[in-house]
Amino acid sequence: MSGFLRYWAPVIVWMAVIFGASSDSKSYQHSSSIVEPILRWLFPHMAQSEIDIIHHILRKCCHLTEYAILGLLVFRALNHSHTEVTTWSWPRIGGTLLIVFLYASSDEYHQSFVPTRTPLFSDVCIDTVGGAAGLLVAWIYHCYRKPKPQ
Repeated sequence: MSGFLRYWAPVIVWMAVIFGASSDSKSYQHSSSIVEPILRWLFPHMAQSEIDIIHHILRKCCHLTEYAILGLLVFRALNHSHTEVTTWSWPRIGGTLLIVFLYASSDEYHQSFVPTRTPLFSDVCIDTVGGAAGLLVAWIYHCYRKPKPQ
């Protein structure tokens, strides 16, 4: 039980954080009330269309980042399960991406019930790419930490 809590509790907690970020208080309108004044202060002559583009890109980068973290946490948890599957095998990588995809899909479904949110399949794709980016970070770290032949 302690192994489950050690490896899967962070996954569940991070999923709860993502779920909370899908609420009304994290909607486009609310985040623009934070991002827009900062951009106007930094760049007072920037056109509104450019501010909107930066805000949109920033929100999509947040999607990518939060799901990269989820991908790392899920991969870590799957790696500590008691199976004989090797670390960088398709079942572990595919399992990680499947969990990330399914959770991203459920998150977008949840957003369909939040009046100020819009569920988008493109966000599910961005989220899944984020999970893959998290796996890429883990793989690079693994390659860097691997002992070099001498």
